[in-house]
Amino acid sequence: MSDDLIALGPGKVDLLESIDQEGSISQAARQSHLSYRRAWDMVDTMNRCFKKPLVISATGGKGGGGAELTPLGKKVIAIYRDMESKASNATQEEWNSLKKHLTL
Repeated sequence: MSDDLIALGPGKVDLLESIDQEGSISQAARQSHLSYRRAWDMVDTMNRCFKKPLVISATGGKGGGGAELTPLGKKVIAIYRDMESKASNATQEEWNSLKKHLTL
């Protein structure tokens, strides 16, 4: 977290992965069921919170625009997904215990 901004979370990492796959913030927004404005705000927040940008973009025009992850952007995804995996593994016993009480 940087001031009141949330630098990273599951939705932002999902968006980064979509940008990496689609090569476009607008296409990634559609894939993630976000408005372009919301996706752009998320990218802007991430870029401002980290020391170096996670996403670089080119404005549209005759050849079209696009966006791509920086090396740091790709590293952030890998670190975050590793953290998720470790957290899931660390709480597996408790989750199995909770599942016994679910009606599903």
